[in-house]
Amino acid sequence: MSEELSLRDIRLQKLARMRELGHDPFAIEKFDRSGTAAQLLERFDSLSEEKTTISYAGRVVSYRDMGKAGFAHLSDGDGKVQVYCRKDELGDVAWELYQLLDIGDHVGVEGFMFLTKTGEKSIHVTKLMPLTKSLEVLPLGKVREVKDEAGNPVLDATGKPLTEHWYGLEDVEQRYRHRHLDLLTNQEARKALLDRARIVSAVRRYFDGAGYLEVETPLLQVVAGGAAARPFKTHYNHYDMEVKLRISLELYLKRLICGDIPAVYEVGRVFRNEGVSNRHSPEFTLLEFYEAYTDLEGMMRRVEEMFAFVTKEVYGSPICPIGPIGPIDFSKPWRRVDLLDEISLLSGLDRSDLSDLGKAKSAIQAKGVLDRAHELGDHIDLAKEDNLGGLLEKLLEVFVEPTLQEPTFVVGYPIETSPLAKKDPNNPRMTRRFEGYILGREICNAFSEINDPIDQKERFEQQGQELAKGDDEAHPYDHEFLYALECGMPPTGGCGIGMERLAMVLTGCEHIREIMFFPMMKPEEQKG
Repeated sequence: MSEELSLRDIRLQKLARMRELGHDPFAIEKFDRSGTAAQLLERFDSLSEEKTTISYAGRVVSYRDMGKAGFAHLSDGDGKVQVYCRKDELGDVAWELYQLLDIGDHVGVEGFMFLTKTGEKSIHVTKLMPLTKSLEVLPLGKVREVKDEAGNPVLDATGKPLTEHWYGLEDVEQRYRHRHLDLLTNQEARKALLDRARIVSAVRRYFDGAGYLEVETPLLQVVAGGAAARPFKTHYNHYDMEVKLRISLELYLKRLICGDIPAVYEVGRVFRNEGVSNRHSPEFTLLEFYEAYTDLEGMMRRVEEMFAFVTKEVYGSPICPIGPIGPIDFSKPWRRVDLLDEISLLSGLDRSDLSDLGKAKSAIQAKGVLDRAHELGDHIDLAKEDNLGGLLEKLLEVFVEPTLQEPTFVVGYPIETSPLAKKDPNNPRMTRRFEGYILGREICNAFSEINDPIDQKERFEQQGQELAKGDDEAHPYDHEFLYALECGMPPTGGCGIGMERLAMVLTGCEHIREIMFFPMMKPEEQKG
């Protein structure tokens, strides 16, 4: 084969030769397997003792040709098995097909289990059938020496160390852009992504078992409410009107509660036209659940139960084994702390300093709070804070959030930043709202929901004033939702949890893209 040919051209030539030999791998529709790699290895003793004929198929992930014999590893994604081929047993055609294999090809084999001289459980191949030819070269790492279980080099017939190719993908951008290659070559990344899928499935099982009804609500909405975020906009041609991709699931789910469906949940994609960071993606998966006749404390118990259930379902125990502070025990109740108390404790401000905006700004300047924030590597710009609620949440972000390592509920949020939560009867400047934190990260947001339509109308009007001032994340006025409230909504507790945030905690991933199969990437030709 000419050196001027590309590697892809060479593989195409190998495919053509396979077809000349009467075997077109792409013509194969089905191959029956005796089991997965893990199942065959688990049954090795009985299979090898009886020399049971078994069949197995997988992708070639290592390959070496020793003249008249050869070894390869076939992977089914979750496990791999070594196969051993001999020319005199396969015959000339099948042996040539073996020699035409490349890393990345799928191949089916038939044979029996045996133990190699180096002690590796393997399949002695009697029949071989290529099932696909990979035309692209998978990311190759390097050529490495083959070693036995004791770590000693394995020698060929001439006494030279045997070598094999192994493959891997290290470039982060390429891993996210070509996730199929990441799944093939990076077992840690593969496990995190598969665990994320199992986590979402376990969440559904929990709520189904708790008597909640799973529903679907519109992605395209005239009024995108339920959160403080800028929506993506698009045009509905049939009705000739502008609509928005949803930023939350909340308002439609609460309208179902108004329809006397007592407990509902949804796991769905939401879209927020905002920045990207290690914890934020404009497109993400949100869980929201609402239950009639319960309150904030009821939502706390639901969150605690759900985390314990999901962790046990995925990892076999309510104790999550992963985390920078060690295992996290979700069988225990979470801490409960008051927002204003924690800010006062950690910032040096008195609780009385936090009663109104002017008083809080004066105290922050007088008591050296700005300097303490700077020492923590953060910055508080008092000029940008034009309401008490926003300032309190900034103080929370700077002084409190980093300390919330173990599972903790922070209770009692300002009314300005909580337009859908009931007022606290003991302090009408605050609301019956909590956020849950783990490892310094917000993990959930919950309310005792407003069911007073007069109060909700006033909140919408106040948010409208903020919108008129230029706050494009202020909550829009939703007439349809308000009408549903006027028809009567029972006392209700509600909560939202980002599935990516949940998966990051349970898998130990530090970046949100690590647990998204296909994160948005800027097209390569448009970069720069």
